[in-house]
Amino acid sequence: MDRYQKVEKPKSESPINDNEIRITSQGAIRNYINYAIALLQEKQAKEIVLKAMGQAISKTVAIAEIIKKRVPQLHQDTAISSLSITDVWDPIEEGLVPVEMTRHVSMISITLSTGELNKNSAGYQPPHFVEESKPQYHYHQQQPQKQARIPYNSVNEDNGGYSNWGRGGGRGRGWGYRGSGYERGRRGGGRGYNRGRGRMRGGRSRGGGGGGY
Repeated sequence: MDRYQKVEKPKSESPINDNEIRITSQGAIRNYINYAIALLQEKQAKEIVLKAMGQAISKTVAIAEIIKKRVPQLHQDTAISSLSITDVWDPIEEGLVPVEMTRHVSMISITLSTGELNKNSAGYQPPHFVEESKPQYHYHQQQPQKQARIPYNSVNEDNGGYSNWGRGGGRGRGWGYRGSGYERGRRGGGRGYNRGRGRMRGGRSRGGGGGGY
């Protein structure tokens, strides 16, 4: 279409009702919302109609949802249609003829009303009822307390003060410990007193040292 130019048609200005809001893609969303709420609350309008076409349709749907949140108990009825628009292109070079192109543009009309609308309409939506928030009860499960681990070589009064000695403290079996004494034994034990190897069984010992202590 480089050799053509579009013929601008005069816009037909159809009358706009007092409760009608025509939304375009260039307008600010906040201005449309404030004007719609003013019609419903200040001017006590029973219903308002939002109209848009083309790229402004999704914008109009978002505006309607925001209005319903600001003004509760609004009934909604949505109607979708299309409009045929014929564009005329005149040639800018000799030997060419004018060209007409017809395009179909989608349209939307959203009616928001404080009163009931036709419930049998395909685009009818009832008001949104705000549910009261129910109190939530939180149950805290008490966790069992963990027993502290007894460190190695810690003192335990129940068994004489030596809870974790593994090998040492003499070879005597009277205490239930196995070792080689107190001075040179492993982990604190030697090989007994005077290198004696004593065995205690019920108070009896054999040797020169070892199991007495």
